[in-house]
Amino acid sequence: MGMLGVSAIIMIAGSRGSYALAGAVTATGLAATAVVAPFTARLVDRFGQARVAVPATALAVLGSLALVLCVRHDAPAWTLFAAYAATATTPNTGGMSRARWAHLHRGDPAALHTANSFEQAADELCFMLGPVLAATLCGALFPEAGTVVGAVLLMTGVLIFAAQRATEPPVTLGTRTVASPLRTPGVPALLAVFLATGAVFGALEVVSIAHAGGAILALQAAGSCAAGLVYGSLRPARDVRRRLLLCLAAMTALMSLPLLAAAGSASLPVLAPCLLLAGAATAPTMVTGMTLVQRATRPEQLNEGMTLSVTALLGGIAAGAAAGGWLVEHAGTATGYAAPMSAAALALAVAVAATATTASPHGSPEASPAARPGRGAS
Repeated sequence: MGMLGVSAIIMIAGSRGSYALAGAVTATGLAATAVVAPFTARLVDRFGQARVAVPATALAVLGSLALVLCVRHDAPAWTLFAAYAATATTPNTGGMSRARWAHLHRGDPAALHTANSFEQAADELCFMLGPVLAATLCGALFPEAGTVVGAVLLMTGVLIFAAQRATEPPVTLGTRTVASPLRTPGVPALLAVFLATGAVFGALEVVSIAHAGGAILALQAAGSCAAGLVYGSLRPARDVRRRLLLCLAAMTALMSLPLLAAAGSASLPVLAPCLLLAGAATAPTMVTGMTLVQRATRPEQLNEGMTLSVTALLGGIAAGAAAGGWLVEHAGTATGYAAPMSAAALALAVAVAATATTASPHGSPEASPAARPGRGAS
């Protein structure tokens, strides 16, 4: 999945000579995913992961292959948008995996914390290596190679994942009548935090590419991957909401390092370790936020709750990329690094406001019924 977006941009821009068209096509796919993904996740919760994920992935793969054919045969531009929009049915494999961990380790918060941390580190590794592999394939073979290989890997991976029936959470009767997780107390605030956190990622990616090229992004992902593994070895927090505030505060502080490095020196050796450190707070923040989503969401709606979180992240990435690009164009790349730092500060402010709103008279942030034992996945 980490290959497909980059592959599409390289393929379309190389064929049509327009990064604007490539960006518009991928943005359309992102918007379509934001609309379709929650419905796909709801079907997963209702009918089971294997029954929904395999056909949904097959449709998405057909969309990717249709995009290749449209590019290859110089089809009209509108066909590119239609083909890439079909990839919106790609299921949230990370969310389904986290739902399995939550089912397996319900009643063991320490094991679930370690599993979530591993899952986040694996995500970071995939999205660190995916773009590099995509660019290599597109450059060494042919422009469509990244998309073709990515589509084959996606279908293969989902088939292997779906075959693991022993760990698949059982479908809970009554899911049809349960209200959306959006109506669960505390979930909308968490989604707002994910939206702002996504803006951190989107802005950092665009600004870093403009400032030093795409390869340097691997350092941020490497820092996050390492931090996720270390974080998983720690004891889970007793007060997860307070831990989220600490993670967001650390992310805000660390995101100031690339800004200071870019403003004070254009030297890549100075910026590189700053990006590595900036990524260190990413995985702990995501793990803690996802843990709160797991606790706040009914077990029979975990896939939908996780997918809503990813959808919020995607929306934030799009907004952050736009803001970062605007700052780069109008104020330069050094100033552009203010965008991810500001987005991290916004995420922290939203989390502080949400914690203050949901706190009990005794100061506990667990006033929401969704956060009490028996309601969440752990």
